[in-house]
Amino acid sequence: MANSCSGNNKMQGHPCFGGNHHQNGRMHLAVAPRCNIKCGYCSRRHDCANESRPGVTSRLLTPEEAMVKVREVMASKVLGSMIKVVGIAGPGDPLANEETFETFRQVGEEFPHLIKCMSTNGLLLPEKIDLLQELGLHSLTVTINAIDPAVGAKIYSHILYHGRKLNGPQAVEMLIANQLAGLKKAAEFGMTIKVNTVLIPGVNEGQVPLIAEKVKALGAFVMNVLPLIPQADFAAHLPPTEAQLEEVRRANERIIGQFRHCRQCRADAVGLLDTDFKAAEVGCAA
Repeated sequence: MANSCSGNNKMQGHPCFGGNHHQNGRMHLAVAPRCNIKCGYCSRRHDCANESRPGVTSRLLTPEEAMVKVREVMASKVLGSMIKVVGIAGPGDPLANEETFETFRQVGEEFPHLIKCMSTNGLLLPEKIDLLQELGLHSLTVTINAIDPAVGAKIYSHILYHGRKLNGPQAVEMLIANQLAGLKKAAEFGMTIKVNTVLIPGVNEGQVPLIAEKVKALGAFVMNVLPLIPQADFAAHLPPTEAQLEEVRRANERIIGQFRHCRQCRADAVGLLDTDFKAAEVGCAA
């Protein structure tokens, strides 16, 4: 069985990579609205305060507005000592938005002790990984839902790549190749890498161990198998049961460490994994 991620000192307190999620918090900055792929299970919502899931934010921020938020949070008596990580996870794909890089640059200059973390679909990872290394990115999450392009084509309706709209297995083959090439380079840079995989019963459960074996060999540290949230193209699709999800995770644990505390957070989440503060509460948490 793979070593438990809780004993690895590479986490440096990161709650989403197996660190102490009861004490260490994270802050997501919603500076990345644009996306370059269309996932069948994704529904991005801006100005939404009542849902808690990926792709949702109360409002979009500019890098300058994001820094105001970081200063407020770090000055808070409640949150200041809790927050260890500043992450960018949407609501689109961070690498498709120049605001991501400017935000990380400003965070690094003003709060160098905070861990910089990012979640991406990986399409642009090979061409952006050098810049992320220069900006001091520590932790990287790549969402990989298939190794077989024919399976991936059932999940992704299209990708947008350098001005071209591509679809079908050939487009997904390019996406997968870029995901794996970027992940490998990130591992060579010494980044701590988590791979997210959305479990879609009847579609990609057979891909999960194949993904695990491949990303483990390339240098991924831990894997996070997530349940499908039925919405968008998969609105009528049944999600996995808790028993099905745990069965897949337990089998996968023989290959790579499994992260089980994920809350499928909003793009503007602040606080502990189990206790988020709404955006309106941050300013009064002092």
